[in-house]
Amino acid sequence: MTEAKIAGTKPIVLKLEPGTYWWCACGRSASQPFCDGSHAGTGLGPVEVALEAPRTVALCVCKHTGGAPFCDGSHARL
Repeated sequence: MTEAKIAGTKPIVLKLEPGTYWWCACGRSASQPFCDGSHAGTGLGPVEVALEAPRTVALCVCKHTGGAPFCDGSHARL
């Protein structure tokens, strides 16, 4: 399995509408924090985020969070 690439050192905060989103877990997507398929061949795959109501979220882009896909502050220790 390939290690995730650090795509940034601060979370991306977004207000998302209800629906299903795919969070990039590999760090290679050009569409951070969402998956664009760049993980192909890495052994890593996206994480499904299903929201039933509008919500403001802080999505991790350092890829070291313990609560994927949400930021837990792990970027501060990199």
